[in-house]
Amino acid sequence: MARTIPKDRFHDLLEAATAVFLEQGYRRTQMADVAARMGVAKGTLYLYVESKDALFDAVLRHADAADPVELPDRLPVAAPSPDATLEMVRKRVAAAAVLPALASALERRRVVDVNAELEAILRELYAVLAGNRTGIELLDRCSMDHPELAAVRYGTGREGALALLTRYLGDRIARGKLRPVVDLDALRIFACYLLFLFHVGMVFNPAPFYHVRNDETSLVFLIVCGFVSLWHMPLFFLLAGGPLHRRRRAAGPAPSCRSAGASWPFRW
Repeated sequence: MARTIPKDRFHDLLEAATAVFLEQGYRRTQMADVAARMGVAKGTLYLYVESKDALFDAVLRHADAADPVELPDRLPVAAPSPDATLEMVRKRVAAAAVLPALASALERRRVVDVNAELEAILRELYAVLAGNRTGIELLDRCSMDHPELAAVRYGTGREGALALLTRYLGDRIARGKLRPVVDLDALRIFACYLLFLFHVGMVFNPAPFYHVRNDETSLVFLIVCGFVSLWHMPLFFLLAGGPLHRRRRAAGPAPSCRSAGASWPFRW
């Protein structure tokens, strides 16, 4: 009698592989490491994928999937060509780079409420990061081993979004809707960095900022207030989590990020 493969086993494999790739990067990850994470023999993995390349492609292809990944019709999954993986990443990044709220704002001739407009843009950027945070972290973690994939993520993805945001901020400052700044590039990078840090970096960081609420409403309010009126970085964190910080300080010193082994995701 043929052995029946559990339907959720392929999904479990991708979950285990994702965790190991994030911890060790592509080059250091071995199939034995993934097998150990799953609690199965190394040979079992080859029932599902032909190689580590096939596994990495499947992990990237299904990263951030809303539903559990179903068992493929044909097993083991064949190793794709490098061009196939690169093209798949290009398509995913291009789809994530579609920003309707930002595009509409750039075409708008009359600005009625810049606060609401900016809030919509930041919520949109936040949603893109939220919906792709595992894929983003995978590409960042494995960028040294796959520079061609990193070039797509940083070039087409990040720089494309930053270029649009720069155009928007420059236009609104020129119209007098936002306060002028000395360095517009630094400002747009700071905004996008905060978005990245609060919804991607803090998810994978073992010691995040304990006094900042990691939710969409708090973060968007935080950045909008800074753009429109405040411009002082300490006030960003005060607005985001001052009451929590005071309660935490009263309870005792916080654990050191350095002692906890945190690695700060300064990538924007």
